[in-house]
Amino acid sequence: MIAFISALVVFLGIAFVMTGNQNTTKTTSTKKIPTVGILQLQTHPALDAIHRGIIAGLKAEGYTPGKNIKIDYQNAQGDQSNLKTMSQKFINEDAAETIAIATPSAQALANAAGKSTPVILAGITDPVGGGLIKSNQHPGANITGTSGESPLKSHLDLLRKLVPKAKKIGIIYTTSDHGGEYNAKKFAKICKQEGIAYKLYTISSTNDMQQVAETMASQVDAVYAPQDNGVASAMKTLISVTNKAKVPVIPAVDTMVKDGGLATLSVNQYQLGKLSGEMAAKVLKGKSPATYPIKLITKGEMTINLSEAKKLGITFPASVIKEAKQKGEIFK
Repeated sequence: MIAFISALVVFLGIAFVMTGNQNTTKTTSTKKIPTVGILQLQTHPALDAIHRGIIAGLKAEGYTPGKNIKIDYQNAQGDQSNLKTMSQKFINEDAAETIAIATPSAQALANAAGKSTPVILAGITDPVGGGLIKSNQHPGANITGTSGESPLKSHLDLLRKLVPKAKKIGIIYTTSDHGGEYNAKKFAKICKQEGIAYKLYTISSTNDMQQVAETMASQVDAVYAPQDNGVASAMKTLISVTNKAKVPVIPAVDTMVKDGGLATLSVNQYQLGKLSGEMAAKVLKGKSPATYPIKLITKGEMTINLSEAKKLGITFPASVIKEAKQKGEIFK
């Protein structure tokens, strides 16, 4: 009887230890699944395409959401205070890294992360000028990623080809969007070098677009809409005004053409996001952001809007249509 009780005690002890080990293993396994915080400034097609690309890039490198990685996706809906709160949320939950969609998101994440949590940039215009990194080749600290540099000279050439009689160009951007301001002023500089008259117009929020667009449409022959989150979000409002005045709009991004722009040479936003996702995965695997150069995508794909051209009485040259068919996109 004593032997039986002794054996039972030993058995229960072993079972307890095994159960404890299983629980420990389970806990350890759970802790190994990294959390990646994705912060998007607001909802509009270009940023949404970048987000889809990020997920695809992570998957391409072996990280599947819900399986071996947890994605905490936050959308600030254009509210600056949300950016700060959401960025801090990622830090509080000990995210392995964060990914920024749009410059204001990147700046908020960088402030929250300090010099510790890695921050991956997804298509951020002018990350050096935005105070995010030291240089594209040697970012330094904990930030790296991708930058989509608009082919501005090509945009101007396309505008002149499609609207050859345009004597004055309106350039519109959002005052709170560093990337938008950077692109707008750089485009203005190119216009000046080419001897083309231009005027800069600004909005502080999408609520300003109607009034500013009406003023602009009465003063210019064509409009350039740079890669700017505020302008992209208010694109349909801009087009409703410019169409009435028969003023064509050349935007920077394909999704803005879909919303009524005439044509562009667009950096592929989905591919930009995919590249960022792949870089994010490599950082998760141990690559240091400090010595991981920023990857630039500057080549644009021809995108045209046939229905918009018809509304404005503009005929696309055969070469433009051919290029859009072969290497770009056509909206009908």
